[in-house]
Amino acid sequence: MSTMDPLDYAVVIPTVGRPCLADCLRALAAAAGPAPREVVVVDDRPGPRHTRAPLPLGALGELRTRARAVSTGGRGPAAARNAGWRAVGAPWVVFLDDDVRVGPVWRAELTAELAWAAPDVGGVQGVIEVPLPAGRRPTDWERNTAGLAGARWATADMAYRRPVLAAVSGFDERFPRAFREDADLALRVLAAGWRLECGTRTTRHPVRPAGPWVSLRTQAGNADDALMVRLHGRDWWRRAGAPRGRLRAHAAVTAAGAAAVVLAATGHRGTGTAAALGWALGTAEFAWARIAPGPRTGPEVAVMLATSVVVPPLAVCHRLRGLWRHRGARPLPDASRPLRIVPVPVRSPLRKGPVP
Repeated sequence: MSTMDPLDYAVVIPTVGRPCLADCLRALAAAAGPAPREVVVVDDRPGPRHTRAPLPLGALGELRTRARAVSTGGRGPAAARNAGWRAVGAPWVVFLDDDVRVGPVWRAELTAELAWAAPDVGGVQGVIEVPLPAGRRPTDWERNTAGLAGARWATADMAYRRPVLAAVSGFDERFPRAFREDADLALRVLAAGWRLECGTRTTRHPVRPAGPWVSLRTQAGNADDALMVRLHGRDWWRRAGAPRGRLRAHAAVTAAGAAAVVLAATGHRGTGTAAALGWALGTAEFAWARIAPGPRTGPEVAVMLATSVVVPPLAVCHRLRGLWRHRGARPLPDASRPLRIVPVPVRSPLRKGPVP
C-alpha cells in the first residue's frame, strides 16, 4: 500500500487511563477490514510518566506492532488529539474516544467510505449508537449521553484528511474539555472550503458511570460556548447543528432569584415576593422538564430537584467566566459561511448496493 493510498489511515485515541480503553482497543483489533497503518494512543494523564500505570496496548492483539503511546501530560483532549495526528503519516486520521466500541465490520466500512470520498471531502463522520437501558426510561445523564447519537462531527468517531487538519492547524487548544472542540474544528474546515460527509460505519458509545452531581460539572461547557460565540458568531449553534440550550432561561431565573434577595433585603416585600415567585416557577419548570422524561424514581427526582436549583446560576457564572476569559478572541472572518454537509454514497464490500 502506497503512502498516499486513500485506504491508508491511522487511528488516534486520546485517553486519561480509564478502564474502558482496553475494551475500545479490543473492539478495534477485532473489527473486520484493512488494518490501520498506525494506532496512536495519547496518554493525557497529568503527572510524571513514571508514576502512571502502563496503558493496555496489549488489548490490540496483532495490531500491537502498529501501535505506540504518546504522552501529553494532562493538557486536555484537543491538545491530545493534536499530538496524535501530528505523530502519524497516513493521509487519513480517524479519531476515536476511549469509551467507544467500534462495530464488528467497522474497518471494512471505514475504508470503503474513505475510498469513495471525493477529493474535496475533508472528513467523514461515523454513526454513533448509544445503548439505553430496556424496561425503563433513561435518566437525565443517560439522555445527555444519548445526544451524541445525533451530534454532528463528534470525535467519538470522526475521520479527517491529515492535510486538512494541517491546513486549519488542527484542534483549538483553548477548548480544555471534550466539548465544542470538535464543532469548532468542523466549522473551520467547512469555512476553508472542504465538505464534511456522513458515513454509515457504526460505533457504540455506552453510557459511562457518573455520580449524581454530574450535571453540575457539565455546566463548565458554558464557558466554551462563549468562545464559540466569539469565534463563529451568535448563530454558530445553527450552523453546527447543536442544541440551543437553556442559557437564556437560566439567566432569567437567576436574575429573578437575585432580585428577590435584594428586594427583600431592602424592604420591598411586594416586588420581592413577585420576583421570588418568578424564580420558583422557573426553577419548577426546569426541574419538571428533566424529571418528566426520566424514570421518576425517588433518588432521580431528588437529584433533579436539588440540581435544578443550582444549575441556572452555575451556568450563568460559567458563561460570564468564559466571556471574560475569551474577551480577546478574534472572530473568524467568514463565520457566517453557510453549512455544507451531505451524505456519502458508500458501496461497502460487506453490503449489497449503495447505501443512501
